[in-house]
Amino acid sequence: MAEVIKGPLWSARNWSADEGEGSIHDDATATELGFRGGTVAGDVHMNQFPPVLLRVFGKEWFERGNLSLNFKNATIDQEKVQVFAEPRKSGEDSVKVWMEREDGLQVAVGSAAIGDHSKSELRQKDYRPCDPEDLRILNRVKPGMSLGSYDIHTRTDKQYQRYDAGLISDPLPWYRKGSPWGGSVAAPCTVMEYLWGYSMNGLAPLVGDSVGLFGAIEIGFEKGPFMMSRDYHLESRVVCVGQSPQTEYVWYETDAFDYLGDRVARLLIQSRAMKASSPAYQE
Repeated sequence: MAEVIKGPLWSARNWSADEGEGSIHDDATATELGFRGGTVAGDVHMNQFPPVLLRVFGKEWFERGNLSLNFKNATIDQEKVQVFAEPRKSGEDSVKVWMEREDGLQVAVGSAAIGDHSKSELRQKDYRPCDPEDLRILNRVKPGMSLGSYDIHTRTDKQYQRYDAGLISDPLPWYRKGSPWGGSVAAPCTVMEYLWGYSMNGLAPLVGDSVGLFGAIEIGFEKGPFMMSRDYHLESRVVCVGQSPQTEYVWYETDAFDYLGDRVARLLIQSRAMKASSPAYQE
């Protein structure tokens, strides 16, 4: 049996610790909600996967691959985590991937693939929504509603700063020094910065007062890579809304198109709003 492919232990950083009170990344807020401290964002953890996925799929992963993760346990600043992937079997284009904390605690589990994205970890979920009227935090968010259209330009400054400061977990030189496609490739955190960041312009005003966190993230490329210093058009929409005993959640999706109208990248994400943090759930 082939050995599992793994990356190095890496101390992921809580970049968002300075967001202030009310953020899940803030120590005081997170502790009050039962976490051990301010949490490391899911997109920070996703940065550790590409070097392993290059070993599994080669550079084609940046062209038409995906990474689909459910987050199971939160981590705090500088806790060491490690990425694992099953070897690719002959004739198969999808593998199981996961992340563990240094002590073996599972942080995330999911899949990675090239080609067909329809059978990914997250796209196998049951997206039948609940009635928004049953919700208190997300009751204004409706399945199918648009979260906006945006024309963007991918600036290099923030990604380069993070690369130079050693803040990108297990960084690839392609993020800073050019790539097989000519310019710099967007790291997963940068894909998230644009495809999630702009969709929040449409979503945030609809969400009631609460503390949020990522429950699941999938990034995918169709005619990639998603490059820096390029112009893209984004379209974002709600997939469904629902709830669990502790959270209300919304699934939403953003597509990025190039100037030819070809879809280059996709983001599917689940954002959770913690009921315990919302005045709507206070007796």
